[in-house]
Amino acid sequence: MNRRIALKAAPVVAPLLAALFVVSCSSPGGDQSATTPPAGTTPPMTQLQRGEYIANIAGCHDCHTPGALYGSADFKRALSGSELGWQGPWGVSYPRNLTPDPATGLGSWTDAEIERALRSGVKKDGTPLLPPMPWPDFAHLTPEDMAALIAYLRSITPVVHKVPDVIPPGGKATGSIITLPPPSAWDAPRTPPEGAGAAK
Repeated sequence: MNRRIALKAAPVVAPLLAALFVVSCSSPGGDQSATTPPAGTTPPMTQLQRGEYIANIAGCHDCHTPGALYGSADFKRALSGSELGWQGPWGVSYPRNLTPDPATGLGSWTDAEIERALRSGVKKDGTPLLPPMPWPDFAHLTPEDMAALIAYLRSITPVVHKVPDVIPPGGKATGSIITLPPPSAWDAPRTPPEGAGAAK
């Protein structure tokens, strides 16, 4: 096609190309934005997936899953508690069994009792949660995230495992113990630690 013919054809060809473009964009499969999430996004989580995500990023497994602090978490016994004790001014505390086992875990706790513990640091029996449990962090969960976390804890495999009882200050502890040194002046509590001397 020579230049003169091409120039004469341009007024006809250009509208045809534009029409083809419009049809291709409006035809099924042309615009996937309504059905396909934008690149880099993930589909919404179910409530249980959200709860599992929160348990993972909040570090629940670090203390409550056996072997986690030794670099080899046993997820077949996930969140069943640990016998690695934490010693400080409060005595020695142990990460509790968070599985839904009714005798040794949270199976006999109501959702409200679990939420109270995570929001105010008070256990089912009215005694305080002891360090290093970071309940003040969980107190900031939204109602939806709290419900998701509790639903996830209800869904995991129940494991029968009674962790050692709290040992009051001055008591003799055996087994693996992480001992926190006395605090420096800057870190010294202004008041006695909540629950100091309390034993379950």
